[in-house]
Amino acid sequence: MKKGYKQLLAEANAVVKTVPVEEAKALRGQDDVQFVDIRDPRELERDGIIEGAMSAPRGMLEFWVDPESPYYKPALGDGKKTLVLYCASAWRSALAAKTLTDMGMTNVSHLEGGFTAWKNAGGAVVKKEK
Repeated sequence: MKKGYKQLLAEANAVVKTVPVEEAKALRGQDDVQFVDIRDPRELERDGIIEGAMSAPRGMLEFWVDPESPYYKPALGDGKKTLVLYCASAWRSALAAKTLTDMGMTNVSHLEGGFTAWKNAGGAVVKKEK
């Protein structure tokens, strides 16, 4: 293996903006910010979701942000809002934010410590309906 996950994470975190939980709590609900939960739908059903977040499973993210994709979602790809990606522990979100940055997006960041850190800091969480 030429690169393991640790090197990929280090490379991603070197270029992607990481938003500390307390700063993220202040951003939640702002009109120009969209939280994006990239966890598996089963994780959302089991653990909840940050209030106001949009669910975009990691496997679909690149397709949902690309205007040329048949799966394009303007709420993610139109560049009008700062996207704050998160997963359970900030590994998938770091890699996903790096990929979106590589695609040319400049409005992308990710949540330090992920959903786990958010929840532990008392961030607003709601139950995700099926």
